[in-house]
Amino acid sequence: MRATLHAVRGFWTIKTVFPKLEQAAREARVHAWAGEMLRIVGIELVVNGTPPAAGPVLLVANHISWLDILVIHASRHCRFVSKSDVKDWPFVSTLAHGADTLYIERASRRDAHRVVLQMAVRLRAGDVLAVFPEGTTGDGITLKPFHANLIQAAIEASVPVQPVALKFIDRASGATSFAPSYVDDETLIGSISRTLTARGLKAVVTFGEPQESQGQTRRAWAQALREDIERLRQV
Repeated sequence: MRATLHAVRGFWTIKTVFPKLEQAAREARVHAWAGEMLRIVGIELVVNGTPPAAGPVLLVANHISWLDILVIHASRHCRFVSKSDVKDWPFVSTLAHGADTLYIERASRRDAHRVVLQMAVRLRAGDVLAVFPEGTTGDGITLKPFHANLIQAAIEASVPVQPVALKFIDRASGATSFAPSYVDDETLIGSISRTLTARGLKAVVTFGEPQESQGQTRRAWAQALREDIERLRQV
């Protein structure tokens, strides 16, 4: 109930307060809201490495759960690139809009090109953007192949990419926790229920070092970033 109330307050803030705020103030509100939500539901946040102090930079992270976006926002505000379906989700779409989410039609190559151009514009303007190049959630144990399309935006804008590794662990045992898992046939309701009832859940976010493309193709860079994230997950 406390989490629901906090979500409603966030919804109301976006609708009534955000139009009056500067961009930096909105970002600070989102960052604080995400951190408070984690505290309310009893998830401990651990941040390793150094989040970017400012843009332009593209964050590239592995994808495990619906919870990933909340965890990264609590670590460092950024603009996510999300599937277009989110725009049609009641309530959630307003929260995503308040966080300045960019949307992509994942099944459309033409739309991917449009989003890459839009991302490049935002990166040149100094934004911190974030993408999940796996394209879908994984099991938290192994990484799926990385799609390189959206990484092209960093090449187009000549900005660095910073790898980010996510994992959820049980505080008591240190083992991987599958409570937030949202993969294959698992339902969102089931994932949320497991997450809210899990005891001692810890979210670990590890930021690697920002890196330049150094003339790499997007596919080569995507593979190198995947290897970096795999290494960071062992921290």
